[in-house]
Amino acid sequence: MSDAEEAAAAIDPSKPAMVVEHRGLLTAGLMLATVMQVLDTTIANVALPHMAASLNAAQSEITWVLTSYIVAAAIATPLTGWFADQFGQKRLFLTSIAGFTLISMLCGLATGLTEMVVFRILQGIFGAMIVPLAQTVLLEINPREKIGQAMAIYGAGIMIGPIIGPTLGGYLTETFNWRYVFFVNLPVGALAFGMVFVFMHRTDLHKRAFDIFGFGMLALSIGALQLLLDRGQSIGWFSSAEAWLELGLTVSGLWVFVVHSLTAKQPFVDLRMFRDRNLAMGLLFIFIIGLTLFSGLALLPPLLQNLMGYPVIETGLVMAPRGVGTLLSMIVVGRLVGRFDSRLLVLIGIGLTAWSLYLMTGFSLQMGATPVIVSGVIQGFGLGFVFVPLSTLTFATIEGRFRTDATSFFSLVRNIGSGVGISLVSLVLSNMIQVNHSELGAHITATSPMVQAQAPQLTSGNPTILALVDGLVSQQSAMIAYLDDFKLMMFVCLMATPIVFLLRGSTPKKGAPGGATAMGE
Repeated sequence: MSDAEEAAAAIDPSKPAMVVEHRGLLTAGLMLATVMQVLDTTIANVALPHMAASLNAAQSEITWVLTSYIVAAAIATPLTGWFADQFGQKRLFLTSIAGFTLISMLCGLATGLTEMVVFRILQGIFGAMIVPLAQTVLLEINPREKIGQAMAIYGAGIMIGPIIGPTLGGYLTETFNWRYVFFVNLPVGALAFGMVFVFMHRTDLHKRAFDIFGFGMLALSIGALQLLLDRGQSIGWFSSAEAWLELGLTVSGLWVFVVHSLTAKQPFVDLRMFRDRNLAMGLLFIFIIGLTLFSGLALLPPLLQNLMGYPVIETGLVMAPRGVGTLLSMIVVGRLVGRFDSRLLVLIGIGLTAWSLYLMTGFSLQMGATPVIVSGVIQGFGLGFVFVPLSTLTFATIEGRFRTDATSFFSLVRNIGSGVGISLVSLVLSNMIQVNHSELGAHITATSPMVQAQAPQLTSGNPTILALVDGLVSQQSAMIAYLDDFKLMMFVCLMATPIVFLLRGSTPKKGAPGGATAMGE
């Protein structure tokens, strides 16, 4: 924003910090870019087997297509604030969109694994800055009474992208080719670039020195953590030296970063922004919610496909209503944020999300698609009620100079929470499958009275019958393990409830036009 606009916003907070003539069209451009970037975090998952065959890569190697993107994006996200100050929000946004779109085309043209990994690293770097920049610009082009609606639009892109990603990726892979998973970004990126170029104003530059040591320590910590989360399952977690090394680098890098930032004259991140209680509590809250945000999306596809026999496309269709619930909640909550205390809306969202997870603990192998659809709609609706008012509260009192850094950390913490959540449920799933198999198998023995009375053929030792029984036991063990994960996520979701009361709530100003809000205890 310009200095004049920032001063005007400080005098009258009801006015937007950045004035634009076509706010709706600019918002559409911002959301196109956001959806394009968020889609890419999940759209390539279903295409990995096809990529492996085409790129002559082993299944253990092809996962680097995902890992390289995730690690690069995580490390680059905190750079958003510094680059925005150096080059301006508009110039950085256009560069990010153009770079992401161009590299997407190169990913689709890749002929080997090495090329693909390099391109995915570059794609992650460019894409990392799109989401926090979009959120920052939405906060600056909207007056305070419209912030709730702006966050609803932003939240729709953040939350619906991962839901439709696997479905769209499966459709493009089966109908055309895995390369179209990346080529689909070209028209979207071109349109988003054009809209941002035409409708977004240039912003003033705020030159500041680059703290390379501080960034290096933060990047080391984030990169090591992402590698630990991504590779932990395959390397046996802390039974391997690699996991302990990555944990050590994560902790030591973060410790040195914090100490350096508190003592440096011009640190990479000004930690004074965390004195804002709403920002600090909002980051803690979104981390906990992030644990459950994408965990269900990671668990449901293998449950539906491997245990219940759903094909890829049908799995996507059954999960699609979750996105419908999210869209509906965005429409509703965007209008409620300015009229009710946002903390109350967050509590309603937590309750709905926990209820949906409770319903999921009642899944069975004999059920139809209805329980999946119903719980998905409720969960999508609940997460919308959490995400929109939480975003509004988190940035409600932050100083304008910290806004870009704050939004980048909000995206970073949400993604880290999601990574931790997916790793956690995967670990619990694999361990509980083994435990459940042992417990169930212990009751099926040749000397068991129940077996002798109802299934004496098991005592014959027929290999075919024994293999069939073992398969059924494995299936039931896996199903129970999934239910254990859903119960765990329900408790984690409820753990976030006390944090709501540590946020400064927004209450409607009596007689204020348009549902303007004020911050209070």
